[in-house]
Amino acid sequence: MLHSHGPGEQLKAEEVELTAGPGETLVEMRLASVTPLDRSTLAGRQPTAPFVPGSEGAGVVVSSDVIEAGTPVVVRGEGVGVTRAGVWGRYAVVPNAAVHRLPSALEAGTALALMTPALTAHTAVRRVADVQEGETVVVTGVTGLVGCMCAAIARSAGAARVIGLVSMDDRADDASGLVDQLVRVDGLGQVGRELPWCDAVIDTMGGPVAGGVLGHISPGGRIAVLGYKAGEFTTIDLHQLIGRDLRVLPVNLQRTVLAPDAVGQALAGIAGTSWRADYDVMTADRIGEVLDRPAGRVLLDLTTL
Repeated sequence: MLHSHGPGEQLKAEEVELTAGPGETLVEMRLASVTPLDRSTLAGRQPTAPFVPGSEGAGVVVSSDVIEAGTPVVVRGEGVGVTRAGVWGRYAVVPNAAVHRLPSALEAGTALALMTPALTAHTAVRRVADVQEGETVVVTGVTGLVGCMCAAIARSAGAARVIGLVSMDDRADDASGLVDQLVRVDGLGQVGRELPWCDAVIDTMGGPVAGGVLGHISPGGRIAVLGYKAGEFTTIDLHQLIGRDLRVLPVNLQRTVLAPDAVGQALAGIAGTSWRADYDVMTADRIGEVLDRPAGRVLLDLTTL
């Protein structure tokens, strides 16, 4: 329970009686993420104390009118840990819509560790680029975690072909199983002729790569610009932009509201990959140490409460 913001003893374990009402699910929590949103809550930018933090976690359903008891689930969304009590406890009562089945092929820790990049990829691929079944999709920077998730989400969206762009000096072992073809791009954004025409590009690199890949988008196609680690500036050929009726679509995560099925689709995308993220698991009584650490993939073991 969060009792105060700022210095001093902010968090203290307490016994609270929980009862699920209509439209709610009681979950026995096992793991919880420590997200930037949780840190914001603890810093006093969210509801007043006392308050139970925790915007994202995994556990097992105890009782629900929509999911059978004993089902492994991920809890996220619907204001959990933000505008209503969160999941940092042995049990949590949450809205039914915040409960998402955990795919059998997915381990709970991996699901939580990859949730944020997977939802970022989901926003870029499904909401902004609106990738459709049968399309050819290019993902730049596919060796990075977000790029990897973009490739997985594009595949789960029904893309017929997924092509990954990697820089000349990047290792591509982890991404090779996610894409149908790997193409190298140099530091000037020059892409070889082996890159085929595509319907959509998910660009995590920006810089000259964004401008270079435009020449390979089919008429009426689009590029969703997600990042700019290769540079904040690019050159766009307006003749081909206008002549081929291309669309340049920024991915602004702060202004995009997640669709109700976004978490479930993101989990399905993660389950379809062999990527397993590195993360640390710490007992819940060490939350102070977790909060003192730089941001990273840290999970709380709630079974220790």
